[in-house]
Order: sequence, then C-alpha cells, then structure tokens
Amino acid sequence: MSDDSHDDHDGDDHGHHDPDREEFHHDPIGHAEVRAGMTVGELADSYGDAGIGAADLHEAVDIYAEMLDDDVTNFFGLAGAMVPTGMRKIVAELIRDGHIDALVTTGANLTHDAIEAIGGKHHHGTEDPGEDRTLRDHDEQLRDEEVDRIYNVYLPQEHFALFESHLRSEVFPQVEGDGAADDGVVSIQELTAALGKANSEVNDREAVSEGAGIAAAAYENDVPIYCPAIQDSVLGLQAWMYSQTADFTLDALADMTTITDQAFDADKAGAMVVGGGVPKNYVLQTMLVSPEAYDYAVQLTMDPPQTGGLSGATLDEARSWGKLEKAARNASVYADATITLPLVVAAARERIEE
Repeated sequence: MSDDSHDDHDGDDHGHHDPDREEFHHDPIGHAEVRAGMTVGELADSYGDAGIGAADLHEAVDIYAEMLDDDVTNFFGLAGAMVPTGMRKIVAELIRDGHIDALVTTGANLTHDAIEAIGGKHHHGTEDPGEDRTLRDHDEQLRDEEVDRIYNVYLPQEHFALFESHLRSEVFPQVEGDGAADDGVVSIQELTAALGKANSEVNDREAVSEGAGIAAAAYENDVPIYCPAIQDSVLGLQAWMYSQTADFTLDALADMTTITDQAFDADKAGAMVVGGGVPKNYVLQTMLVSPEAYDYAVQLTMDPPQTGGLSGATLDEARSWGKLEKAARNASVYADATITLPLVVAAARERIEE
C-alpha cells in the first residue's frame, strides 16, 4: 500500500477543527456562591453563574432594574392571591417610590387589600388536615367555623361583613356623588380611586396598625388602578348589589381610554406581570392599539406554556403579536411568585440605589 493512501486525512478529523456555532458564546456555567451576610443583590448576581431557573431570575433582575429608570413608564399586572399571602407592602412601596405608573389587578386583591386597610387580618393556616382526617373534613370544619381558606392562609368571614360596611358607608356614596355622570355611570378606575381614598382615610382615622396598602398608595400618588374583571370578586359582587338599589353602574370600557393614553405617551414602556389571567392580558394587549410596544417585560408565573393558555404564554410569543418590540429585553421566571417577586424587587432596588 502506498504512503499516499492517507493523504485525504489530517488531524482535524479527530475533533480539532472549529465548528461554526452560531449560538455558542463560550460562556461556561459557574457555580453559585452562597455565604453568610450576602445581600439579596449579591445572591441574584451569583445566580447569573448558574443555569435553568437561577439564570432566568438573574436575567429578570437585570431587566427589572433597567425598567425602574425614570424614563420608563411601568405597567404592573398583579394576579393571584398576592395580597392575602403577604405581598401587599412590596407593591404599595413600589407605587410610593414611583416605580409603578399603572396597576392592573384583580378585584380579589383589592378586596383583601381593603380588609387589611380597615383593620382585618389574614392568618397563617394549614393545608394539612392531620392524621385520620381528609382535606375535605378539614374544610368542612372551617366552613362550620366560618373561616375561608386560601391554601395555607385563613380569613375569618366576618371581615367580609366589615368590608361590605366599608363600601356602603365610605366608598359607594363618595363615588356616586363625586365621580358619577348624570346617569350614575362610573368608570372602574374611578371606583378603585375612591376605594383607595376611603382606605387611606379610615386607616388613619382608626389608627390601624397595618398600613393603608396598595389602593391607598395608588390614590395618594395619582397612580391609576385598573380592574377589568372586577365582577369576578367580592368587590364586584358588592358593586352589583349596590347598583340594584342606587343610581350607580360601572362602565367596563371607560378605562381602556386612559390606559391606552398612558401607552401612547410613554417614551419607553415596561411590563412587570405577576401571575397570568386577565391582568396579564390587559397589560400586554394595551400595546395592540399603540404605535409602539413594550421595550421591557418580566413575568413571574407557574403556568407552563405548553397548554397554549395565556397565563403561561412566553413573552417571546407576545412579541409575535406586536405586544413587545422585536428588540425588547424580556425574561420569564417559572416559580411561585411569593418567592420570586420579593427576590426580583429587592435585587433590582439594590442595583438602582447603589
């Protein structure tokens, strides 16, 4: 056999050539460092060395910190049981510090916010019925004891009676007299502003130990609260009941003008979406009628995208609809928002306050 039988082969055939790797940046995974005394921001930075959810949370912090610049108009969607589970103060302080320009939330969160503003409390409970009892037995007992359960949070039902009294004495008469048109029509945002005003006044007058909360902070800082599915809550039920005997009704379309105006007027726009459902879609769909789209977006959710539902849909998918700019920075973190919201907010605040 001649020596030239190997002429077509060289050392590169054994893996020494450099393949064309379009998306490979030679950025090796590091290992998160955890030590006593580190700040939340330092922990989030350390997450950036790691992968999967840690990397996503690090990216979310990066983006949210940019969103908190003064030149960004921030739309905040708040779904889920975030107020009864203890996230109320975080959102109220973001509003007070000018980091939320429009809040879109549920009637349930506004209900629970008002309950705490006027002196009610949510309580630690359990989802574990204990030995020799089923979860149904446990919930039947709570029903007999007039206690409502939100997973591992309890709320005595008498607080809803106090809430109804608050609405009928402090909120509905005010909005009916001050904000209603001649035909008694009020926008939902006008109702949420009246609720915030009443929460603030009663909280101060009664010297309630807990803060006045989200709606009060929004009212005091001229931040509109939009609640497009208000009917789906105790607040909505009470508004409907009041409308049966008073010259009062809610205009479901009126708020779309003001939130769209905010989108039109924004030089840059950012969306922080906590949970899914109506608040998420209402925040994102605003850009469908605006000449621009969101420059930044972060979502904190536990809903997977594979089912095709809006709640789990990725923000990249929203880009295809024109809700996000093609060049928008965005991140989705798939984990319990009662864990991720405090981490993201604390780390982003640390960045901007350095």
